[in-house]
Amino acid sequence: MGNIAIFFGPEGGSVHRVARSLAAKMESQAPDLILINEATASDLARYDHIIFGISTIGRDTWDQKFGNIDWARFMPIVSSFDFTGKKVAVFGLGDHITYAYHFVNSMGILARVIVKNGGQLLGKVSPENYDFQDSEALEAGLFLGLPVDEDFEPELTDGRLNGWVEQLNREF
Repeated sequence: MGNIAIFFGPEGGSVHRVARSLAAKMESQAPDLILINEATASDLARYDHIIFGISTIGRDTWDQKFGNIDWARFMPIVSSFDFTGKKVAVFGLGDHITYAYHFVNSMGILARVIVKNGGQLLGKVSPENYDFQDSEALEAGLFLGLPVDEDFEPELTDGRLNGWVEQLNREF
């Protein structure tokens, strides 16, 4: 399968918790866990298989000049990186109640940048069994990665991760 890294941010919250759980479920592949606030383009270049973990934030957050927000600092690196030859998957944390009309939008924005920059996007998931109104993470009837709602559906996270790991094992 090649070397795998899980790049995630921010540190210390739900994305971090899900990234650790995902790494534990992929233990046989020994993925590296890398905080995006410490990551560089050189780090991305070292891996053939990349998984990104992102929380629900919008483009408006990235467009502002907040240097202390992990993804605001890391997104320009991702946007200029050539993902050609890389297999990439994304999981996104979202809140399907509060952000029903923007559910996991950031996952979709990130996934489109990866594809635009030559990456092979894997790990797409059916929206069946998700309750939301709209999402920029939907394309051709599929989520562009794995949505996880730790705010209102934490009891579903483990099963969703298990299914996604099985899918990634086939696709990676």
